[in-house]
Amino acid sequence: MVVVLIQGVLVTQTGSGDACGAEWPLCLGQIFPESPTIQTLIEYTHRVVSGLLGMMVISLAIWSWKKLSHIRETRFFAIVAILFIVFQGLLGAAAVVWGQSDAIMALHFGFSLISLTSVVLLTCLAFENNISKLLVRPTMSRAMANYIYFVLVYVYFVVYTGAYVKHTESSAACVGWPLCNGQIIPSLSDPQIAVQFGHRVAAASLFIVILAWYIQLWRNYRGQKLLHYVGLISLLFITTQVISGAVVVFSGYTLAASMFHAIFISLLFTVVSYGALLAFRSNQE
Repeated sequence: MVVVLIQGVLVTQTGSGDACGAEWPLCLGQIFPESPTIQTLIEYTHRVVSGLLGMMVISLAIWSWKKLSHIRETRFFAIVAILFIVFQGLLGAAAVVWGQSDAIMALHFGFSLISLTSVVLLTCLAFENNISKLLVRPTMSRAMANYIYFVLVYVYFVVYTGAYVKHTESSAACVGWPLCNGQIIPSLSDPQIAVQFGHRVAAASLFIVILAWYIQLWRNYRGQKLLHYVGLISLLFITTQVISGAVVVFSGYTLAASMFHAIFISLLFTVVSYGALLAFRSNQE
């Protein structure tokens, strides 16, 4: 799943999305394109690996449905895993054949992220099934549970704004960091500046949201180690994400920096999703 996420970022960063022509599943009218360019190879290998992954995810979902159905979350995650890997493929195919708006294409990365998370959570359930002491049902207030759900939704929103920045080619609209073109609040008359600045504000707000979450966990839930570690790791990941965002700007939006940035937001979303699973299971006070 992580490899496919990286490939998707690579396709976007290198502008390889249309390197196979407006055709799907064929590439330049062929099953195996002859004399492909580097961009064609990038797009073609992304398609092949995504197809193989789709079969792997479906196999995992079916296995989980059969072997782990006694765990109540299994069937939900199995359905989500299949639905979103299919949505991801169909959206990619539709973009190639008919083209899509930037707003729709920004959903592609988000669908990949949900599919990744569902696979990780199915894996967690498989391990919990074998190690009974990991079947954790923490105790937390309803307000804390709702706050974790809010964090999850807000992380996804920030992910979407980041993908929208990429697809609108607004990455370089703000020069410098943390200021945008030397200003705390730049002129937003240019749509690209507005998109980039909006993403920065959303990302900074997410850092504050997760910091506030961890402070509450540290104060009130340190005795529940797994819940506390989820908050701590989330704080470490969002901190790394903010730093990597600055590195992306100062490095001149290099491919390596952009891919690192995408990987850490994926890890953050996955960890917060596990926190949401704990909130769902919790014996709420």
